[in-house]
Amino acid sequence: MNDAPPPEAAPPMGRLEGRLPDDSLWRRREQGEPPAAPDDRIGLLILATLALAVGVAAGVVGAFYRLSLDAADNFRTLIVAWAQGRALLGLLCVIGLCALAAALAGWLVRRFSPHASGSGIPHVEAVLHGQAPPAPFILLPVKFFGGVLAIGSGLALGREGPSVQIGAVIGHLVGQASGRDWRDCRALLAAGAGAGLATAFNAPMAGAVFVLEELVQKFEHRTAIAALGASSTAIATAHFILGDAPEFALAPIDYPAPAIGPLFFVFGALMGCLGVFYNRLLYATLAAYDKTPVKWRAALTGAAVGALAWFAPGVVGGGGNITQAALSGAQDVFILPFVLMLRFGLGSASYATGTPGGLFAPMLALGALAGLFFGVVCGLLLPGLAIQPQAFAVVGMTALFTAAVRAPLTGMVLVTEMTGSAVLLLPMLAACFTAMLAPTLLREAPIYEALRERLLRR
Repeated sequence: MNDAPPPEAAPPMGRLEGRLPDDSLWRRREQGEPPAAPDDRIGLLILATLALAVGVAAGVVGAFYRLSLDAADNFRTLIVAWAQGRALLGLLCVIGLCALAAALAGWLVRRFSPHASGSGIPHVEAVLHGQAPPAPFILLPVKFFGGVLAIGSGLALGREGPSVQIGAVIGHLVGQASGRDWRDCRALLAAGAGAGLATAFNAPMAGAVFVLEELVQKFEHRTAIAALGASSTAIATAHFILGDAPEFALAPIDYPAPAIGPLFFVFGALMGCLGVFYNRLLYATLAAYDKTPVKWRAALTGAAVGALAWFAPGVVGGGGNITQAALSGAQDVFILPFVLMLRFGLGSASYATGTPGGLFAPMLALGALAGLFFGVVCGLLLPGLAIQPQAFAVVGMTALFTAAVRAPLTGMVLVTEMTGSAVLLLPMLAACFTAMLAPTLLREAPIYEALRERLLRR
């Protein structure tokens, strides 16, 4: 007796191959997506409307977060200036205040919301991949105030990580409150994260591209619509509060001559290797800090940063001032290598404390410093070429980001929006090609993928 199942019925005549309803259903099930309703236009309109609201909320919170960080930086600058006129007593005051602020930020994370540790982007990615539950509302105030304390204390952390995670929490809460299913809650969570990045750097397109290229890592129409809507209203809201000037002021740069083109490929390869070093240094520092009592990590690092701030206040903090100086060519070329090495160590140590803060801004500062140094050296070795070192500083921001994160489109769009200049898109493309090739050949995992795996193991 033949127990084989009967053959499937042949499809109706006239249907095009690949467009059968059964095939579509199979693909959706394989991708873990629920079958789409025959007409989901109303649901899509509701999602789009909610995404606009998420963008407004993320823009408001993100803008006030930026204002709070600026106030904290200004307060630290005033304290350091006051302390420098009081010798040893002033030094001890700065060390104590920075240690206290960093320790308080670490305590807030440990006591109320462990997921608020670090940038938060690995946790957002884990949620979007179904590997972790969404963060509760308590993360929002912990991330906000903890980030202000940590970055205000002088730790080399960026504002974009907290902004991304805060936006993700807002997006998920809006989806839940409106009774949407997980598919729409997931899209709103991703859109809120992109709106947070857009607000942090005044870069609306980078926020949307970041969602698709890095967070969900595939093009989904519903997520793309939500991300574009949220980023647009986030930036419109942030502009109303903060103004619409680009993040960095960049003097006009000439389009590089064709003879300079090969240098960008070489520079990209070097930045690819530097990105591997950056990632491995961060992982090694995290492993070393794991052996340190949790309650002392932030305090000791904050104390060290306070001492550094007393002697060299310009090298601490998120790094926006360092990036601006590099883009302006105002960095002293003789101390540039030392500032670069110092910021490498400071960035890794700051992130390993577990206080709220991101990697983007410190990474962009490192890329700008390395690019400026490379451009200056090339100008000295090749005096016949009209090399503008600032051009390599701009490209360096994109190249190091690409090497570490492995998200070249986000890097190029982000830096272009932050500088308000699209002249260097082709050199960016060349440098990103080799900057992405080098770590891939070396089998170095993207930084957020490695941090997500580390998060899931804990």
